[in-house]
Amino acid sequence: MIEVDIERRVGAFHLDVRFEAEAPIVGLFGCSGSGKTSVVNAIAGIVRPSSGSIRVNEVCLFDSAKGIDVAPEKRRVGYVFQDALLFPHMDVEANLLYGQRLRAPEDRLIDEAHVVALLGLRPLLRRKPQTLSGGEKQRVAIGRALLAQPRILLMDEPLASLDSPRKMEILAYIELLRDDLDIPIVYVTHSVNEITRLADRIVVLSEGTCVAVGGINEVMDRLEFEGAADRYEAASVIEARVAAQDAQDALTTIAFDGGELIVPHLDAAPGERVRVRILARDVSLSIGEPRGTSILNALPAWVTAINETGNAAVDVRLVVGNATLIARITRRSLHQLGIARGQGIYALIKAVSLDPRGGGP
Repeated sequence: MIEVDIERRVGAFHLDVRFEAEAPIVGLFGCSGSGKTSVVNAIAGIVRPSSGSIRVNEVCLFDSAKGIDVAPEKRRVGYVFQDALLFPHMDVEANLLYGQRLRAPEDRLIDEAHVVALLGLRPLLRRKPQTLSGGEKQRVAIGRALLAQPRILLMDEPLASLDSPRKMEILAYIELLRDDLDIPIVYVTHSVNEITRLADRIVVLSEGTCVAVGGINEVMDRLEFEGAADRYEAASVIEARVAAQDAQDALTTIAFDGGELIVPHLDAAPGERVRVRILARDVSLSIGEPRGTSILNALPAWVTAINETGNAAVDVRLVVGNATLIARITRRSLHQLGIARGQGIYALIKAVSLDPRGGGP
């Protein structure tokens, strides 16, 4: 459990954030300047709030009313920054062990060999940071933070300086950490793709204030958050599992409570969990069962709400089984089709974004 209730003013910027969140990975989400880094710096003890309190797993790190302000080095917080910030004069092994030396032997619960194996670092141990790729440096930085024996791991935009292939590599390693180690992670990003893939609970920040806290599914489809993050698009997130593979047509069928979706081949075994993100602009509507269309995915749904967007489009909220979908259509289409709240309709899904979630059947 992470409990944050803090206030801090720096110049014209006023940070006033209150939230509680419990999950393997808690995502701090919002656009640049929303206060995400200020929050994790306060958790780490790098900055001091003017008032409030911070608790991690019932351990009080800061409480202005009680005069508690645990020193950063005693908070047992692992911190992975945007840049790896490795010591250039040390080899990889020495970098890894730097933080561990500050911990008493009885507090060294995370094993060095296990972390090295988990992050694939053994071939790198004798190399210096200047010989490593960006992805390799970030893996070493994660390993160093873990071997400092933290009670919580903070990751502040850890993929910001990496190219796309390296981002995918590090995302996979973070998922391994989530599944293998019992350490809560606070992951800071303004990337919808990263937050959708990794986070189980999301804290949305905007202009120094917490505007939403909740599960990935319930927060990411809330239409009012379009201004809370860079390049945000209204979308729905669905938890599903691989149901079948069609090698001949290179297609995968995934199943969820509301039915099945046929998607391009996904390298995953039957039963493996996937997280599906469907953009509102990739959902069309039909008042009757569609025929003679190239769209493979048509799901029966019910209209639960219709929201104006301030332009020529409207967002139609749908329920499909226990899942929620959003369709962004023109106002003209809404009137021509006579779509109304409570109506049965078909959702035609043109594209989905898929992320493996691990964890097996």
